[in-house]
Amino acid sequence: MQLVRMAIEMTCPAGVLPSEEAVNCLYGPLPVHEGEALAKAIIETVERLTDPRR
Repeated sequence: MQLVRMAIEMTCPAGVLPSEEAVNCLYGPLPVHEGEALAKAIIETVERLTDPRR
């Protein structure tokens, strides 16, 4: 998951992925929670790229 996080941080718009500490506070400390945050960041990025109003 670290590689996916690094790829998102390098290619996606700023702010779509919370820091690891924020993920622990918002979702929880388990790997599944990190996965949920990563998935939401990918979805947010796609929505920003496909919605001309953003």
